Amino acid sequence: MKLFPKLRLLPRLLLQAALLSSMAHAATSVPLTSGLDASAFDTGVRPQDDLFRAVNGHWLATYELPADKARYGSFNQLRDLSDERVRAIVEELVSKPLARKPVIGSLEQKIADTYASHLDTAALDRAGLKPIQPLLTRLDAVKDLKQLAQWQGSMQGQLSLPFNLNVSADYKEPSINRVSASQGGLGLPDRDYYLNKQEPRLAKAFAAYEQYLSTLARLSGEAEPLAAAQRVLAIEQALAQAQWSRVQNRDPAKRYNPMSVAELQAQAAGFDWAAFMQAAGLEAQTSLSVSQPSTATATAKLLSELPLADWKLYFKLRSLDAAAVLLPKEFREARFAFRDLALSGTPAEMPRWQRSIAELNGALGEGVGQLYVARHFSPEHKAGMQALVANLLLAYRESIDGLSWMSPATKASAQEKLAKFTPKIGYPEQWRDYSALKVIAGDALGNAERAAAWRWQRQVAKAGKPVDRSEWGMTPQTVNASYSPSFNAITFPAAILQPPFFDINADDAVNYGGIGAVIGHEISHGFDDSGSQFDGDGALRNWWGEADRKAFEAIAAKLAAQFDGYSPIAGQQINGKLTLGENIADLSGLQIAYKAYRHSLQGKPAPVIGGQSGEQRFFYGFAQVWRGKTRDEQTLQQLLSDPHSPAEFRANGTPINHDGFHEAFGTKAGDKMFKPEAERIRIW
Repeated sequence: MKLFPKLRLLPRLLLQAALLSSMAHAATSVPLTSGLDASAFDTGVRPQDDLFRAVNGHWLATYELPADKARYGSFNQLRDLSDERVRAIVEELVSKPLARKPVIGSLEQKIADTYASHLDTAALDRAGLKPIQPLLTRLDAVKDLKQLAQWQGSMQGQLSLPFNLNVSADYKEPSINRVSASQGGLGLPDRDYYLNKQEPRLAKAFAAYEQYLSTLARLSGEAEPLAAAQRVLAIEQALAQAQWSRVQNRDPAKRYNPMSVAELQAQAAGFDWAAFMQAAGLEAQTSLSVSQPSTATATAKLLSELPLADWKLYFKLRSLDAAAVLLPKEFREARFAFRDLALSGTPAEMPRWQRSIAELNGALGEGVGQLYVARHFSPEHKAGMQALVANLLLAYRESIDGLSWMSPATKASAQEKLAKFTPKIGYPEQWRDYSALKVIAGDALGNAERAAAWRWQRQVAKAGKPVDRSEWGMTPQTVNASYSPSFNAITFPAAILQPPFFDINADDAVNYGGIGAVIGHEISHGFDDSGSQFDGDGALRNWWGEADRKAFEAIAAKLAAQFDGYSPIAGQQINGKLTLGENIADLSGLQIAYKAYRHSLQGKPAPVIGGQSGEQRFFYGFAQVWRGKTRDEQTLQQLLSDPHSPAEFRANGTPINHDGFHEAFGTKAGDKMFKPEAERIRIW
């Protein structure tokens, strides 16, 4: 069976090459369905009042969250499916008879041994702290601030540190990879957990973290565990006070601060930057971009002024936390009690096999993806998706031409950027080579450390060299999609191209409302408040007329204010500025997907299926994608640290601004989702 058999926006000749066999199949396929899960509907709720609950209300009322899930919905459904498929592939390798075992050093052997070692908790219990002892011994040997800087440099890629280095495309010269440094090192999800810990729910999380650190200290032999935890918390509290907020970090222009290492040393004295860079393998790089200069200055001061013994204790507990899932049972249980139960509200642990799949994907993701694609994604899938992406890009082109608030000159620049978009569909053109990565059977923590070091060395090798624009940032088995401003590329991994996002037997309306809106969302990230600061070549450059940018910001401010008014849990509201980029992408993506769907009808009415018009099914399909339930603890964490709004408010907060929604359902004053035409927010 082939994907996208009925796309009609592009001229027929453009579709024939990619979809000829699919269209032939469609003619003899099973009868067309709506693609909607009507069993999830709540017929007592009108879509004019609450689209999300009209489509998902019965499911919300009757579905019980799995004990090991902090949230569950359409994305989680596909992620579980992807994990199950990877598990089947990997366990075939693990269980092969000795005579047919993968060759030592082969990709298959590395995959099998990484997975099996992570899964073997009995071996982890027997090993005790022995696997992590070399790391702790190196830390214990640190005698001065220079050695402390060197230790942090050597640990790049292993855990979140106060200073984290990265090698990626330079914002102003995106054809060259350069080094950047950013803030980090907090054990709680966001600085607000430290700065606002008087709020009862945050205070509860803070107390759970103190207990967790105390347990790590006790299990690792600290004589005064509670005091040790409090010393570490004092450091993290000081780090949090120095850090930029997530809203501040959303502005790429403010994050781009190139300087020489010598200039940074003068600006952020008290930390040996040269020793740090040398230990990270980047001594040849004489400059870098500092994402949060004021934080770097304040953190360097903390590193020089706070007791060395406290810093060593801090790094010890941070290291134990990072490795806890690969340490004995007491460490694993302590980590679960804090990170899963306290922070996310999940009363049961994720199955060990699924956690092992996550570890495997992190270590050998593209290697696993190569096997996944061979079994679960055909070339026809890729061709069909490429055609649909082209449809959405055409619709976006039309939309830009029709903007009333943008000048012709800026429209021309926007069209130039759109013309340079690079779609990445399914899987990368060239697979990553893992031949240099050493995997040892039964050495779970060692395998994880070597994989992290291998990933870091890949970054180091790229510093100062040309950017490989074909490189992927996600694996094919990932259920997600993305936009990269530096690459001006949109990426859609193989694993997301399935129901409920796309259903081969469903009519176009639901597919455009599902995967079409996802495609439109990622395209729109190139034109949100952050992505719009980059041009078509991926360079941070102002291609806007001054009046156009002001008009855009004024419209965006209205959208931020709309989402500021939503309160997913008592006492906590969505941060409209933090979520602005995602909300712009949702709104613009839905507008473009709807335009593409209407064009696909070629002026003809859509069939009525189940008493619903095509336009109604489009919006039902969009709301169906956002089906989900979330525990309050996880929602709190999302509101503080995630740029995405909770699903319900994406499903309702986006269509409320869409003229097509109001026309499809005939909304009127008094309906809860009615919004006067003059007040509807339209961006792209």
